[in-house]
Amino acid sequence: MADFIMTKGDDGVAVITWDVPGKSMNVMSREAMPLLGNLVDDALADEAVTGIIITSGKKDFAGGMDLNVLGSISAEAGDNPAQALFDFTMAGHHGLRKIERAGMDPKTNKGGKPIACVLPGTALGIGFEIPLACHRIFAADNPKAKIGLPEILVGLFPGAGGTTRLVRKLGAMAASPFLLEGKLSDPKKAKAAGLIDEVSEDPMAAAREWVLGATDADIVKPWDAKGYKMPGGMPYHPSGFMTFVGAAAMVHGKTQGVYPAAKALLAAAYEGAQVPFETALKIEARHFTSVLMSPTSSAMIRSLFVNKEALEKGANRPDVADETVKKVGVLGAGMMGAGIALVSAQAGIEVVLIDQTQEAADKGRAYTEAYMDKGIARRKATPEKKEQMLARITATTDLSALADCDLIVEAVFEDPAVKAEMTKKVEAVIPADCIFASNTSTLPITELAKASSRPEQFIGIHFFSPVERMMLVEIIKGAETGDRAVAKSLDYVRQIRKTPIVVNDARFFYANRCIIPYINEGVRMVGEGVEPALVENAAKMLGFPVGPLQLNDETSIDLGVKIAKATKAALGDAYDAGAADEVLFWLFDQGRMGRKSSAGYYDYDEKGKRTGIWPGLRDKYTKDDHPDLTEVQHRLMMAQVLEAVRAIEEDVLLDIREGDVGAILGWGFAPWSGGPLSWLDMIGATKAVEICDGLEAKFGKRFAAPALLKDIAAKGESFYGRFTETKAAA
Repeated sequence: MADFIMTKGDDGVAVITWDVPGKSMNVMSREAMPLLGNLVDDALADEAVTGIIITSGKKDFAGGMDLNVLGSISAEAGDNPAQALFDFTMAGHHGLRKIERAGMDPKTNKGGKPIACVLPGTALGIGFEIPLACHRIFAADNPKAKIGLPEILVGLFPGAGGTTRLVRKLGAMAASPFLLEGKLSDPKKAKAAGLIDEVSEDPMAAAREWVLGATDADIVKPWDAKGYKMPGGMPYHPSGFMTFVGAAAMVHGKTQGVYPAAKALLAAAYEGAQVPFETALKIEARHFTSVLMSPTSSAMIRSLFVNKEALEKGANRPDVADETVKKVGVLGAGMMGAGIALVSAQAGIEVVLIDQTQEAADKGRAYTEAYMDKGIARRKATPEKKEQMLARITATTDLSALADCDLIVEAVFEDPAVKAEMTKKVEAVIPADCIFASNTSTLPITELAKASSRPEQFIGIHFFSPVERMMLVEIIKGAETGDRAVAKSLDYVRQIRKTPIVVNDARFFYANRCIIPYINEGVRMVGEGVEPALVENAAKMLGFPVGPLQLNDETSIDLGVKIAKATKAALGDAYDAGAADEVLFWLFDQGRMGRKSSAGYYDYDEKGKRTGIWPGLRDKYTKDDHPDLTEVQHRLMMAQVLEAVRAIEEDVLLDIREGDVGAILGWGFAPWSGGPLSWLDMIGATKAVEICDGLEAKFGKRFAAPALLKDIAAKGESFYGRFTETKAAA
């Protein structure tokens, strides 16, 4: 079966249906776009056809382009991938322009056939760029549907005419949230914003009625009509000029110049607005090609689309039978336990939420109630949905309520003795085949599993806070953890719609072994006399969402003190964070515990908003001379990146893809880079070793290049080259 099929009705309306065989969501393939063009040609040439409707045979319209296509075009192009990508993009433009012009006379704009698009549900990326080329867009009244252009979120921008058409349709100011932020809207909000034309209970009937009654004037796009004026003003118009100046400032402020797609999008919009439409499409294609050729774009697509999707689909799942979770027991109704209960109930899973007192258990359940109340207030949820969610959560102190659970997630106090006691008590109640998972961020799973009578069914499931917002879940295999426990954990993470990585047991696992050195390096620099604002802004200029000092405030300084003491006790003479501890412990002694106490590295107002770096921090530590920005950035990057390399060396990371995806989703590691291992490939292993050697000479052995990095540099390889080939050979 073909991706597109066409039927011609007796009423003269040809319906082209997009229905990719074997997929639940339509995605545009390399072969499908020409097929759509051929069907449009057929309909336009057929005198019996008076109009066309393009729709979907699935519950949604389309999820966008299969981004693997772009990689395959580059790979096949030989010495000139840029030309191949530009030609491919322009072929898409010609196909959509054919839909837009629909056979009308180029001089009179008459004689064309009306083409409508019907969206039964979600329409994203090229799945919305096709509708934008049609003459009228009808959407089903489906509040779950999402409509928009999210390409910017994976390092691209709408390059199939979406940028040019949306700017000309709405004006640069109104189009910017949808282009520069990837904002998605439900059908009614999309109509209110001017993205689509009609929302209907029966969009096919409405579209057919419109097609049969449309006139020549109805199908001419504003930019093809004489006298067209861009909403909000052209770039050289006073109001338009201010819009583009403001947009440029906004883009630079948000991206710090490290995301080329946003800058290219703005350039395409600005330059394209000053020329005829056909030329504007060529400009868009040139900028789109330049982004595709950028290593940043390639890395982001690989990590945030290809690899993320592969991990979510179970790329590393053991080959065992389905382990879908039906009922989960959550031990501990504090912030983490309450969040785990919430996301589980959202996924339709029954939840037993346990705590020491009924009051504490009820408070944990009330977290879901408050969350749903906020959703209702924002019209993103309904009272009925709230009641369904709450009905799935049983809050109790009675461990016997766990008797029919098939998964336990323990989220009690981070104390091995407390966890061991709960493990023994719960295992006496739960079924023999129930999997027991500990939600711990630092305690070794192998040690915790010693309290279990069935260590092969004991595993770590590390959620990040707040659970309902953070997309990463770290699954930790203890020394005796079996395949079934891993499969159950992966199936559960898929059910709650998060992205899993699977790692072997080691101190701090993967995420925290990279996060803690990042924080420590920033704090260490403050102790050395570096201006705190330089440390924070150096991190933000690298694309990190927060600097190390702010991150320490958010995670709490007292927790940092606790982790530092425990790590020092465990490592002894190998412990190498004393310089950071001096600052950390001093703040602790001052009673400055971070955001939760409204006092940390930052000052906060009465509403908890940061007001700036605490002057007392500068008074105690800051000196007059400061290091070069690049040196600060290299220290912050290498503190994390080298831990990722060591995690591979020590067999903690099982898959290079998990190292990059986990870093971006877990702590926001410079998404433009594709992750720490992609970043090393981007700058090259030889350059990385050179940076390490310089930092080691000046700051010590923590920056020593790992043997693996040196070996890759010596052999002229890359991380993805070596480990992708190794995995393929296996």
